[in-house]
Amino acid sequence: MNSDCNQIASYAARTLPLSSAHLGDEFFYQSLPLCVIDAVFSIGVRYKSVQKVVSRYCDWCGIEPFRSDRTMLPSQAEQQSISSFCDKLNKLGHQEIAIDVFQNRQRTSTRNGILKAEAVSRFAAVLREHRVEYLQDIPAAAQTKALEDSIRGIPGQKSGISLRYFWMLAGSAEFIKPDRMVLRFLESALSRTVTSDEAQDLLTASCEELRKSYPLLTPRMLDHEIWKYQRELTLPSKR
Repeated sequence: MNSDCNQIASYAARTLPLSSAHLGDEFFYQSLPLCVIDAVFSIGVRYKSVQKVVSRYCDWCGIEPFRSDRTMLPSQAEQQSISSFCDKLNKLGHQEIAIDVFQNRQRTSTRNGILKAEAVSRFAAVLREHRVEYLQDIPAAAQTKALEDSIRGIPGQKSGISLRYFWMLAGSAEFIKPDRMVLRFLESALSRTVTSDEAQDLLTASCEELRKSYPLLTPRMLDHEIWKYQRELTLPSKR
């Protein structure tokens, strides 16, 4: 592990602009429901299409997409709660949500997948069941195995990649999204196959090594810099 992590850290330092590493707008959503939408819709598609889905929802219900002050969380009064989100979606059918609100009929899988609109609704319902309503609820919720098991039980969510990305979008700095972009980067660094199961530990340990030179770097920020780097190599981007 130490040899692998040193190799990854060295490769990252050579290829990524770590001295200017920063997070994108999507890591500063105003409300938790937007993190759910992004996390579910972002799997296996061009990210531009995800941004459009989030924007359409914000326009439909009249909320701001991003917080104005990125140094602190917005107050609960300034956020749309998960319960409010669920209530809005429950008034519509999944088809209507997909067509009229998100204007996107993508499914979680090409084989036996459900509409991503339905997956969003079911994901939010699990959060509501576990009393996760606002961005402030995330630190405690990220440690809840029962919540994780319920999310993974939703069709298309078994791998847990969307859930990890949800935690990242909602503010957890220690998670990474072990998708194709991250795996390609790690495989280039190590010249071997890397599984999604080992990606988290590899990047976390590599980040610790890199923090000797870049003290503000987090696994989430390292993941984002990797994604931007890989996106430039593989445009048009998919994540």
